[in-house]
Amino acid sequence: MRRPTFVLPSGTCDTHVHIWGPFDRFPVATGAPYTPPERNKDDLRALHARLGVERAVIVQTTVYKSDNRAMLDAIAASDGAYRGVALIDENFGDADFQALHEGGVRGVRFGFVKHLGGIPDLALVRRTADRIEQMGWHLVLHLDAANIPEFEPLFRSFRLPVVIDHMGRPPAQDGLDQAPFRILLDLLREPNWWVKVSGSERISAAGPPFHDAIPFARKLMEVAPERTLWGTDWPHPNVRWEPDEADLVDLLPAFGDAAALQRVLVDNPARLYGFP
Repeated sequence: MRRPTFVLPSGTCDTHVHIWGPFDRFPVATGAPYTPPERNKDDLRALHARLGVERAVIVQTTVYKSDNRAMLDAIAASDGAYRGVALIDENFGDADFQALHEGGVRGVRFGFVKHLGGIPDLALVRRTADRIEQMGWHLVLHLDAANIPEFEPLFRSFRLPVVIDHMGRPPAQDGLDQAPFRILLDLLREPNWWVKVSGSERISAAGPPFHDAIPFARKLMEVAPERTLWGTDWPHPNVRWEPDEADLVDLLPAFGDAAALQRVLVDNPARLYGFP
């Protein structure tokens, strides 16, 4: 694994990483949709030392369901450099949300992706959105592209900040004019909608180094320059191609100029996640 050629600006935040383990302390949930390799907080620090990343947002994955302990443990050990996005269930009450907030969590994620369990309980999604808006948190949505037109009325009803993972997962071969991507661009014209220009390896049809993802990232950054984030998606669960994260960093200069990248990598995540 190499170091990237592109030098990331000071304060860069990787807003999409996952933690699995150590499994002797944090075993995966019963009935998890997949069993990942152990990738713990020490592995994450080593990755970011190689890339030149200073801050991170740990996103809870379905292998732990609503047991957020591994994520909270990593945040607690980060000396203020990490924040978190949790998974919750219908049993979460005020004390649970408060404990997550004190532990550095600033959002809740819901997944609509078929191979990870499909459509969530929409009533729980609505209740949670109302609940976390009061706390200044945001909603994170992990979608298949087809979910965007399917659930557009629900999505337009949200008033709190909403972050879309992985560019909305538009298949790169379907082009910028595909209906789900057009709807996503329209949503991003509203002031509460955000997007991550992560997942180049997920949307690519061409494979490494994923250059066919560049037009999508550029367009998203053009439409929502103050509400675009970036992440590696390390350790890349369920991907067709296992990327070298240095390749993902080296795509960034093609996404935008230095001022645009300063916003996406440093300023925007600092604002959303409360980094100094």
